[in-house]
Amino acid sequence: MLLSLSIRDFVLIEKLDLTFARGPDGGLGALTGETGAGKSILIDALGLALGARADTTAVRRGSNQASVAASFDLAKDHAAHAILAEQGLDDDDVLTLRRMIGADGRGRAFVNDQPASVALLRRLGDTLVEIQGQMEQHGLLNVATHRASLDAFAGLEKQASSVRAEWQAWREAERLRADAEAVAAAARRDEDFLRHAVKELEALAPQPDDEEKLSAERQMLRAGSALGEAVTQALGVLEEGSGAVAALRAAHRLVERSVDKASGRLDASFAALDRALSEATEAQAQLEAARDALEFDPSRLEKIEERLFALRGLARKHGVTVPDLAPLAEKMAAQLAALDDGEAGLRKLSAAAKTARAAYVAAAGAQAAARRKGAARLDRAVSAELGPLKLEKARFVTELAPLPELEWSEAGTDRVQFTVATNPGAPPAPIAKIASGGELSRFLLALKVCLAKVGDAATIVFDEVDSGIGGATAAAVGERLKRLAKEVQVLVVTHSPQVAAIADRHWLIRKTTTRNAASTDVLSLDANGRREEIARMLSGAEVTAEARAAADRLLATAE
Repeated sequence: MLLSLSIRDFVLIEKLDLTFARGPDGGLGALTGETGAGKSILIDALGLALGARADTTAVRRGSNQASVAASFDLAKDHAAHAILAEQGLDDDDVLTLRRMIGADGRGRAFVNDQPASVALLRRLGDTLVEIQGQMEQHGLLNVATHRASLDAFAGLEKQASSVRAEWQAWREAERLRADAEAVAAAARRDEDFLRHAVKELEALAPQPDDEEKLSAERQMLRAGSALGEAVTQALGVLEEGSGAVAALRAAHRLVERSVDKASGRLDASFAALDRALSEATEAQAQLEAARDALEFDPSRLEKIEERLFALRGLARKHGVTVPDLAPLAEKMAAQLAALDDGEAGLRKLSAAAKTARAAYVAAAGAQAAARRKGAARLDRAVSAELGPLKLEKARFVTELAPLPELEWSEAGTDRVQFTVATNPGAPPAPIAKIASGGELSRFLLALKVCLAKVGDAATIVFDEVDSGIGGATAAAVGERLKRLAKEVQVLVVTHSPQVAAIADRHWLIRKTTTRNAASTDVLSLDANGRREEIARMLSGAEVTAEARAAADRLLATAE
C-alpha cells in the first residue's frame, strides 16, 4: 500500500508531504476541496512517480525542477520483488519510486535511490497502483488484464496450471518435430553429396593412424636402395675371398691346434679369437637379415604414395585433417542411415506432437467451460452492483470468444473482454468506448468491488467516481468504496459529502491565490475539520448551522 507521497515544485504545489496510515485505519482516504483547488494535481503527481508521461508544464513556475517520491509497503509475495530481483536493484519491505522533471525538459528516475528508467517505474507502478477514471488503457481498462482477472475471480488456478503444463509439453513436442524436420530437410538437400562422400570414404577406408604409418614406411622405402647397397658391400668385405670372417676362422683353426701345447701361453689369444669370430659371424647374420628387409620394391612405394595422396586430397575436400577422416566417415554414414530411417522417426515425432496438441486442446476446453461458468457468476455479481450506482439500465457482459490457433498460449484458447451495454437493446461494447467520466468510474467501482482480491495492486485511486450524482446514489458509491477498502487501500477524489463522511481519513486540498501566484496545499483533517469541510460540501461557500447538523448526521451514520 501507499505509505507516503512527497511532492516538490509540482504544478501549483511548492512542498507537500503526505503520509498514509497502515492497516484498516487508512483503508479509505477522501480528497476534497473546492472546484479548481487542484484535487487532481495529487493524482497527477502520483502518476508521475508511477512512470506517467510528463513535460515541463509539470514544473512549478519559477522553479528549476519538479520532483515526486512515492513509498509503498510491499507484501512478501508481491510481484514487485521479482521485478527488482530481475533488474538487480536493492529490495526491501518498503519500495520508493522517485521522479524528477527539470524545467529544461530533462528527467531522472530512481528506484530505492538507484537510477532507473521511466519504463521500469511504469512497470513497477502497474503492480502497485490502479488509477481508475482516467481515460488510459490501464488496470481494468486494459483488455489484456481481463482474462487473468476472470480466472482469479472464478478460482481457476488448477485449470490454469493444467493448461500451462499441457501447453509447454505441446511446445516441446513441436520443437522436437520441427528440429527433426529441419535436419531431415537439410539431409535431403545434401543427399546426393552425402551418398557420394560416404562411398568415397568407404572405398578408401581411412584409419586414424594411416598417415603416420604410411609416411614412415615411405621414408624407409625411399632410403632402401642406398642402405641395401651399403649392407651388400659390408657383407662382401666380411665374406668374399680372404674376408674378415674367413681370416678369423682360419686364424682360429691354427691357434686351436696349438693351444694345448703352449702351456697356457695361447689361452688369452685363443679366447679373443673365439670372441671375435663369434661377433663377426653374428654381424654377418644381422647384415644378411637387413639386406633381405631393405630389398627395394618400387611398386610398394608407388602404392603408398598413391594412398597418401588420396587421403590428403579427401581431407582437404572435407576441410579436416587426415586422422579426422575416420570419424568423419562414421558421422556421414550415421547421417545417411538417419536419412534412410528419418521418415519413421518423423512419423513418431509428428504423432507425439499431435497427441500433445490434443491434450492441450482438452485442457483448454475444460478451462473455457469453467471460464464460462465464472463469467456468468461475475456478470451477476457486477449487475447486482449497478442499480444502486445509478446504472440500473446498464448490462454488464463478460464476453468469451475462441482465439485463432496462432494466438493460443499457455493462458488458453479464449479471448476475454469485459463489456457493457448502457441502454436496453444496445449491443455490449468495451467499457472505455461507451462510458466516460463519473459513469466510467462507477462501472469500474462495481467491477472492482467484485474483483477486490484480484491483482497485485494494493492501492486503488478513483477520480470523479461521484460526478453527477448525489443522495442515495452517492451513499451507495461510498458504501462500495468502504467495502473495497477492506481488501485494498482506496483513495478517492470526491465532491460527495456522503463519500467523504464514510472515509477513514480525510484530506482537504486548498488553493491560495495572490496577485502574482497561486499555490495548492493539503491539510489532514481532524474530527472538527472534517465536520466543517463536509458542511461546506453540503451548503456551499457559507457554512450554516443546518449544514453542520447534516454533516453530523452523515458522520454518525458512517460510524
